Amino acid sequence: MTAPNTPHEPQNGLVTFLPHRLNRQPVVVRGLTADELWICAGLSGVAGLLLGIPLAGVTHSIAMIPTMAVLGITAGIFAGGGFLRRQKRGRPDTWLHRQIQWWLAVRHPSLGAVLGTRALITRKGSWSTRRPARKTMPPQGGS
Repeated sequence: MTAPNTPHEPQNGLVTFLPHRLNRQPVVVRGLTADELWICAGLSGVAGLLLGIPLAGVTHSIAMIPTMAVLGITAGIFAGGGFLRRQKRGRPDTWLHRQIQWWLAVRHPSLGAVLGTRALITRKGSWSTRRPARKTMPPQGGS
């Protein structure tokens, strides 16, 4: 007679546990996941592009526009990546996405409604976890 399988041994060749980080996005650069990297690179690229347009007019060189966009992306990934890494420390994996959704729902409700922030609870006020006190009836009894 064989001993029953211990909880750590697979039964019938199946894995009996799920790795903790199975569904998390992998970290790509400077603590950012792929989605966060695209957000950071996109925003800093637009900022560099907007900075490059007037600079191209001052220097009379159209090459300043893509140069500033690339420099903006580089600076944004390194500076923004470090900033976001510090902000995300100790928070859940979906914190950044929920923070952006909350910001859109509170500051720009019409844009947020298009992007699907209606499911968020944005109630102001105090919350209570206690039930209100019940009034007890005196025991009815006869004797």
